[in-house]
Amino acid sequence: MSIVIVGAGPNLGAAVARRFGREGLAVGLVARNAEKLEALAGELTADGLTADYAAADIRDAEALSAAIGSLADTLGPVEVLEYSPLPAKAFMKPILETTVDDVRGPLEFSVLGAVAATTTVIGPMLERGSGTILFTTGGAAINPYPLRAGVGISFAGEVAYARMLHDEVAERGVHVAHTAIGGRIAPGADHEPDDVADLLWRLHVERSGFQTRIGID
Repeated sequence: MSIVIVGAGPNLGAAVARRFGREGLAVGLVARNAEKLEALAGELTADGLTADYAAADIRDAEALSAAIGSLADTLGPVEVLEYSPLPAKAFMKPILETTVDDVRGPLEFSVLGAVAATTTVIGPMLERGSGTILFTTGGAAINPYPLRAGVGISFAGEVAYARMLHDEVAERGVHVAHTAIGGRIAPGADHEPDDVADLLWRLHVERSGFQTRIGID
């Protein structure tokens, strides 16, 4: 069985990979930069974990689905999907300056990407009657900020999608959860990556509730 981390990077993605990998799950990494993914996969392998990667632009739904599918073929069925790509700064314009084109990118990133990733793994999960899908976003999902309009809009859509999934599949063995985190996730920053990874592991194991808020009033 495996975990696929969409939006894998050196902070939260790496911490989640190590936390779930230590529990025996093979680790699949997805992001756009193949060179960085290769380096992270090499570090995980050197630590004794089973890891592989597939580069894809999250805004390209077909490429994202293909990347996840290839990792499932290589590493085994996806037991956990962690969807936590870091939005681009270009998605964070003030609301009065935000145009249709400015919203399109965030929606592709947070909503269409989330749907593409989920639809790739949800069928096998439902057939097995087991699996976890974890959506992790910034605090704008709860408290939208008018100076960062794109993510406020797109995170809201992502959470609505996640909540509907949770309600639909909870009785069929698949747990869907959303974690909203206010502040930066990095060593020495607002939230330590390892602490967030521990929380996500608990959400996977305990399988209770839909939404968790960290650093949000």
